[in-house]
Amino acid sequence: MRVATSLSVLVLGAGGIGHAVVTSLETGIDRVDPFKDMKNRPRAGTGMNLLLVGTDGRDKVGPEEKRKYRLGGAPCHCTDTIMLVHLSADRERATIVSLPRDTYTELPERRDATTGVERAAHPVKLNAAYAEGGPSLTVRTVERMTGVKVDHYLEVDFSSFMKTVDTLGGVQVCTARPMKDAYTGLDLAAGTHWLDGGQALRYVRSRHIDAAADLGRMQRQQKFLASLIKRATSSGVLMNPVKFRDVASTMLRSVRADRGFGTDQLLDLGQAMRGFTPASSEFASVPISDPSFPVKGIGSTVKWDPVKSERLFEALREDKPLASKRPTAPAATPVDVAPGEIRVQVYNGTLQDGLGRRVDDALRATGFVTTKAPLNADPRSLKHTLVEYDPRWDRSAKSLAAALPGAELRAVTGQGKTMKVTAGEDFGKVERVQAEARHGGEFGTVTGDQVVCP
Repeated sequence: MRVATSLSVLVLGAGGIGHAVVTSLETGIDRVDPFKDMKNRPRAGTGMNLLLVGTDGRDKVGPEEKRKYRLGGAPCHCTDTIMLVHLSADRERATIVSLPRDTYTELPERRDATTGVERAAHPVKLNAAYAEGGPSLTVRTVERMTGVKVDHYLEVDFSSFMKTVDTLGGVQVCTARPMKDAYTGLDLAAGTHWLDGGQALRYVRSRHIDAAADLGRMQRQQKFLASLIKRATSSGVLMNPVKFRDVASTMLRSVRADRGFGTDQLLDLGQAMRGFTPASSEFASVPISDPSFPVKGIGSTVKWDPVKSERLFEALREDKPLASKRPTAPAATPVDVAPGEIRVQVYNGTLQDGLGRRVDDALRATGFVTTKAPLNADPRSLKHTLVEYDPRWDRSAKSLAAALPGAELRAVTGQGKTMKVTAGEDFGKVERVQAEARHGGEFGTVTGDQVVCP
């Protein structure tokens, strides 16, 4: 009884400190009123909806950081990132839906709040709503397009993003292929990396890595956010009032939020995330019917799939999960080419009876397409496991080698598409690997545990 009483006092004391800390932080938040004079808003749903907007604001970034991280260009005063975050009513699930910044939309006829000039209805990209009418027009546009009522608005700039990551001690990301973007300076080799605030900003801003452009960037932003949630929930920040104060004060120093986003909401979010795991978060992008919809005077825009997107936002309004339930799979190393696309012939390069069969079975269990007929090599005196491949399929070879740690890679011109694996005396086990391709039904939904580093 005495132990239980002591623990209760400690919990209540920590809760009191947390409330006092958060109350003091609330006074430092830069406030904005995105809901002023709004009419004909969507019906409130179940749970809490927060519109998270990342702007290209860089006024608080110093000259050295601007040079180092290539932030010297003139800001467009528009939104780089737009995410609709839904926290379930039971506070056990967070759903993050990315809205492409180049989404085609139309702004209604309205009076400009600054100049008083009447503006006719006209088509724009979604990120231009902020440039033309700030947070208020952005919220109105998102609500009109989604039918989801926004409860709170949070706006983050470059400075607050970098400082928050640094205060957490960096965030880990994994990539199956090298990533380079000459515009942001991103240069990552394949593998696992710890990114500080500036490096993380490069990672989430880069959109010139491959043909996926902004859609690929949204997926990387979602992966990063999943890793950020994992970092925050596993590092003790949410259980330590002092650490929580440091992280929260750093972040809130440069954010703008609506007037209703205060102590109770911050504590509510913190309390919910204490029980979070990576699997508690799910990420989706709005279903798209045309990624390059041409609009005169605007250029290429992104057009949503009207039927599928409506089903997605209906699920948000009704507080339903987007990701289908899957059995928990063991952690896997991300690779560039899916194992199911790689054909393998296994050889036993040793005198160990049954080694070829064991390697064949293990590779097939991991998803590789084996011949199911392992052969004996000649001679059978190989010290190190060997992967032989045709140079034309070098990406497949690297994905296969990731499943065989320590294996030697050897290019053999003219070998053809089938990989040749000769098990040597140093063979240990086959590591599980998986491609970075998304699997999430019609909404392309993934849970955080599927995209964070294994």
